[in-house]
Amino acid sequence: MAIAGIGVDALFVLLVTAGVFVAFARAWAPPDVIAMTAVALLLLAGVLRTEDLLPVFSNSGPITVACMFVLSAALDRTGVIEWVGLRVSALAEHSHSFAIVVLLGGVMLLSAFMNNTPVVVVMTPVVIGLAATIGVAPTRLLIPLSYAAILGGVCTLIGTSTNLLADGAAQAQGLAAFGMFEITGLGLIMATVGGLYLAVFGRILLPDRPSLAALLGDGSQRRFLTEGLVLQGSKAVGRTLAEAGLMRNPAGVVIDIIRDDRSLRHRMRDLTGVQLEAGDRVVLQTHAREVMGLRAAGKLAFPGDGEVALEPVSTQQAVVMEGIVGPGSRLVGRSIVDLNLRRRYGVFVIAVHRQHENLSQSFDRLALRFGDTLLLEGPPEGIQRLVEDGLLLNLNEVHTRPLRRQRAPLAIAAIAGVMLLATLGIMPIAGLAIIATVAVVVLGCVRPDEIYEAIEWRLLLLIFGMLGLSVAMEQTGAVLLLVEGMLALAGPFGPFVALSMIYLMASLLTEMVSNNAIAVLMVPIAVGVAQQFGVDPRPFAVAVMFAASACFATPIGYQTNTFVYHAGNYRFSDFVKVGLPLNLLLWLVASALIPLFWPL
Repeated sequence: MAIAGIGVDALFVLLVTAGVFVAFARAWAPPDVIAMTAVALLLLAGVLRTEDLLPVFSNSGPITVACMFVLSAALDRTGVIEWVGLRVSALAEHSHSFAIVVLLGGVMLLSAFMNNTPVVVVMTPVVIGLAATIGVAPTRLLIPLSYAAILGGVCTLIGTSTNLLADGAAQAQGLAAFGMFEITGLGLIMATVGGLYLAVFGRILLPDRPSLAALLGDGSQRRFLTEGLVLQGSKAVGRTLAEAGLMRNPAGVVIDIIRDDRSLRHRMRDLTGVQLEAGDRVVLQTHAREVMGLRAAGKLAFPGDGEVALEPVSTQQAVVMEGIVGPGSRLVGRSIVDLNLRRRYGVFVIAVHRQHENLSQSFDRLALRFGDTLLLEGPPEGIQRLVEDGLLLNLNEVHTRPLRRQRAPLAIAAIAGVMLLATLGIMPIAGLAIIATVAVVVLGCVRPDEIYEAIEWRLLLLIFGMLGLSVAMEQTGAVLLLVEGMLALAGPFGPFVALSMIYLMASLLTEMVSNNAIAVLMVPIAVGVAQQFGVDPRPFAVAVMFAASACFATPIGYQTNTFVYHAGNYRFSDFVKVGLPLNLLLWLVASALIPLFWPL
């Protein structure tokens, strides 16, 4: 049965695909949930059969991606990335410009051989520290950090998960597997062009904007958290904070009341109306001079109706820490009130930053997302434990957790072995990646429990969902319809223009939707267009591979862009201003050079 030449099944798949793209763009739900929902709809409608879906889960692309996450974690946990960052920071003492060049060059090199997201995550504090050293705003360096990681990732097959997925999708279409360094020549040219663009135009286009910590106050001042106990018989009993004079006290600002070892701050929207009880502990934020006065007086005195005094029970030096919710953090989806950070770590959340919105009030029940920036205050040891537990990534310090430095050579050898043996054709890269993953665990580079934290399970579910959608598009003829549409536009101009259009379409879609999803969906279309022209489909697959990876114009198309978007207090328009010209420039370069490296 058909409608105007379009099969009902094909039409249904195209409608589901369009709905997926809209849902991605509107962020109606997490991308992995959207993709798997689409697969469920296709199964329910009978358009996709179970026996056709199951082979998707044996695709070599996602398996290799999962292994590369673990190998990247091995380099991270053994201190390889941090070591590079510290060496770069040392260069800033001699030449600021040279330090920036070496930093971005080092990031490109690291990203060529490991997943670029952990590179950016680990190097972000290094870049913020370097910015402070040379006296510039972090916004001048964080976008270049993300772009350098992206440009480095397109230089080898394992540099980014998108390359591996495009390779897997190409093999599913009957193409030979890509070699480890097959794309390196073009990748180096693209990276050089992108680096020169940032060097020449970056200083003009990049914004100069303070970070969240700078916006909300000077975190470098010595601050203290002081607790005062409400004694039995105290004049404060039965009074509110305002009635007891605690809200107007110049010695400190009340930030919490602890009752029965529970924080009332998270249970009540406004502490000013809380009636104090005997045994309550009032937590105040104070400074050094007030602490000295409190110690001398031996009590906390407040100007209420008659003298009100609290018994000092503890005083801890507090530091302000700016942290970001990482891609694998256990905070994702949880609210601050559920975390009980005060009881576990002695830490208080001052503000939450999301998409250029500083939420300094009424944020306690906000469900946290990847990329949210939290401003916290508490004792250094509490903040250190919080970071070591992997809840937040510290944007203020490089040293955040213990490393297994003595096993760094083993982690490097594992990555090198995968690259060398894959290049020699000893074994497919998926098999080598599995062997190397087991090796770094057995040799102690990564603990078994850290494997599950290293792998981005949401990304894998997204990939499997999009692969299932891709299978349905092929089997129902939806891909053929899209190919015919592309031919109608590019047919009169020949395969070279069609190649350029494929790159441009993939590049534009990637700015709105996950790059991995676009790689999976676009490769079959690109191969189909090439076959209709009767030319080699390999350069068309390469066009998708580069276009889906090299996305710079929005903070949502690539995970490293999303991370620095929040960490750097950027605006959405900052990425458009800096990244859109770079997208167009690389489109022209790729359109001209891909046919030279891979003749049509």
